[in-house]
Amino acid sequence: MSRAALLVLADGRFPAGGHAHSGGAEAAVKAGRISGAASLGEFCRGRLHTAGLVAAGLSAAAALGIDPVALDRAADARTPSPALRVAARKLGRQLLRAARATWPSAELDALGREFPKGAHQPVVLGLAARAAGLGPVDAAYCAAYENVSGPASATVRLLSLDPFDATRVLARLAPEVDRVVDRAVEAARKVVDEGVDALPAGSAPLLEIGAEAHAGWPVRLFAS
Repeated sequence: MSRAALLVLADGRFPAGGHAHSGGAEAAVKAGRISGAASLGEFCRGRLHTAGLVAAGLSAAAALGIDPVALDRAADARTPSPALRVAARKLGRQLLRAARATWPSAELDALGREFPKGAHQPVVLGLAARAAGLGPVDAAYCAAYENVSGPASATVRLLSLDPFDATRVLARLAPEVDRVVDRAVEAARKVVDEGVDALPAGSAPLLEIGAEAHAGWPVRLFAS
């Protein structure tokens, strides 16, 4: 295993399409729930322990070699918002293109044939990590971190927030990212014996509601 591959996969410049999505931050800014660094921190913390935990668990399970079709169904069941399901599959399709070009893999090819319109992004992320020679912990870290780094980066653009303040928010969340990854990987390992119901299923109703409202905006800076 080359740990340096983790840096490539987690790099914001990896062409996986994440820059076009705010992780719910755009809707939260408009609703007044994010207005500065402090409220950004609370938003990211809530997202980390709900959507982030779910994504990390799915990615870790995929990296372990759990059936991606079953994992994709589990992701659908944990994503009530149609708008978020569409966004997750678009991101998954773009990530799969980038991953197949970077780390050619029969498993990635098979996933592309099974889901021509895109599998859920966390599932693709886990298989991409697997193709890169990485393990479930690495995949979970990628998933958990991008669930908070995406909104932080988006808020810099949306509010002209000082990038130093946004980065400080992420640094202060680092210990919680560690704990979320531990929980996600522990749950993913249980899937081998207990099935996908062992995966986290934390809900974030405001993210779901915000996504549905955001999808109907006539003008928006981000896709989701």
